[in-house]
Amino acid sequence: MLLVAGTVSLDARTKAKAKKSNAGTTQVIYTGEIAKKVVGYNGPTPLNITIKNGVIEKIEVLDNQESPGYLKRAKDKVLPQYIGKTVAEAKKLKPDIATGATYTSEALIKNIQMGLEKSKSTATKKKATTKKKTAKKRR
Repeated sequence: MLLVAGTVSLDARTKAKAKKSNAGTTQVIYTGEIAKKVVGYNGPTPLNITIKNGVIEKIEVLDNQESPGYLKRAKDKVLPQYIGKTVAEAKKLKPDIATGATYTSEALIKNIQMGLEKSKSTATKKKATTKKKTAKKRR
């Protein structure tokens, strides 16, 4: 029993180190928990937003109950408007929605906005920590 607990503890430390080493390069934001109250026409539309070096690289629509035709129409119209943009540019974006798939388009946009806000809170904390360290060195 002690051996198992030690293994779990070591595994947790290993995962924490892996997250730190990848934090500056790639971040994947899952919106299923962040935006669980955001619904399209038939329910929640969770996403994975991949941000690499501050630029949106990929947005994946995860399992949902939207009609495939309407979802495709919304994805094809909304998602490309964000790909290749920095997080700051994407936050300011006023994307066009897909005609005939309004609810689904709006749900995708809201999920993206909420996901990007999550990204901002992480970046802000890192910058604040860096400034504090710099201020201590000057004294």
